[in-house]
Amino acid sequence: MTNRKGLLRRGITVGAAALVLVSAGCSSDDAAVDPRSVAVGPTLDADYSDDGPGSLESAEELLTIDRRLSGISSIAARVVYTSTSGVDGSSQRVSGTVFAPEGTPPEGGWPIIAYGHGTTGVLEDCGPSTDPELLGSSQIVAALVRSGHVVAVSDYQGLGLDGTYHPYLDARTVGNNLIDSVRAARKLVPNTSTRWASFGGSQGGQAAWAANELASSYGEGLDMVGSVSLVPAADITGLATAAADGTLTEDQKPLLQWVLVGLAKSHPELDLDDYRRGVVKERWDELSACGGVLAADRTALAAQISDDDLRPATPQATAVLEGYLREMSLPTGPAAAPMLIVYGGKDTLISQAWTDAAIAAGCADGDTIQYVLQPNSGHADIDGAAAFGWLQDRFAGNEAVNFCPAPAP
Repeated sequence: MTNRKGLLRRGITVGAAALVLVSAGCSSDDAAVDPRSVAVGPTLDADYSDDGPGSLESAEELLTIDRRLSGISSIAARVVYTSTSGVDGSSQRVSGTVFAPEGTPPEGGWPIIAYGHGTTGVLEDCGPSTDPELLGSSQIVAALVRSGHVVAVSDYQGLGLDGTYHPYLDARTVGNNLIDSVRAARKLVPNTSTRWASFGGSQGGQAAWAANELASSYGEGLDMVGSVSLVPAADITGLATAAADGTLTEDQKPLLQWVLVGLAKSHPELDLDDYRRGVVKERWDELSACGGVLAADRTALAAQISDDDLRPATPQATAVLEGYLREMSLPTGPAAAPMLIVYGGKDTLISQAWTDAAIAAGCADGDTIQYVLQPNSGHADIDGAAAFGWLQDRFAGNEAVNFCPAPAP
């Protein structure tokens, strides 16, 4: 248990100095990620026959991957598959990685976990599949593989591939991406089950929750058993009011800047100059980068962002931003399966009040939610040790605990 606790705690690490909302994030050592730093081998045998959501375009053996993963995986592959934008419904190419355990699969095939990574950036060179340690996620992915699961790690739309963009913190997009990563994994790995769960922290916690909500409508043919969301970026509408009031925390300022990068692509009609001035406008490209030369000064630049630099220009601009954030947030409807949500009372990135509101709305939708508030934890030091046992119970078919109040008669 001690080892698992350490893996899970590291798996959701975030720091103000890293200036990212992450599952393990781009540390200073990751700052100059080269998309060619991961070597791939020959194309692997797989089902490449269809072209719908979850169809495989390519699957190549990963030759330079963390030994903690390569040493326990029968298959370690970088994949490119088809998914669907949550913004406009368009078909999108998405990259990611798939890992399968060694040994004999259980009766019914290997169960699958779609792992949602935390924020690694918002540009095309920020995909975990481009890095041998999956930009910090390799340890927790190895733990999931070792526990007997096929693990699919989506880069998310716009990360890891060019030709599109990343709609940062758009819940529907990353939820679709996770569901389709499961479909892609089943086309690559023989003897896989239709039974799957989603699991992630921070942005990945949002993705895991969204995948659960979308499982009934978008996940046809798959059997979702549950989702784990650690410190999820669920309801982010509060960023608009905080920006207008000048109460954004030091962690939330660079977060909002990255949200605006995605919104400018999703909604070209948005006038960015209604939301940026000072160092944010002057050094936009450096603040938007996740690696390379441009990102070298990002930490220092983010510390210079003042309250006025991200304050919406007018009340109307605030209302527009709040509307877009509401569209991106959770919940959007009932979840298909039980949820475990773990969050902190001292989180300066995703406020406890925001997560409280999202959970209350999920309960009102009739969801089965076991939620755990750790009052003395922040975004970086949440203890997610319970997640492994909770997932094992869901795959075993055990009834989930529900902390939501019973509906009124």
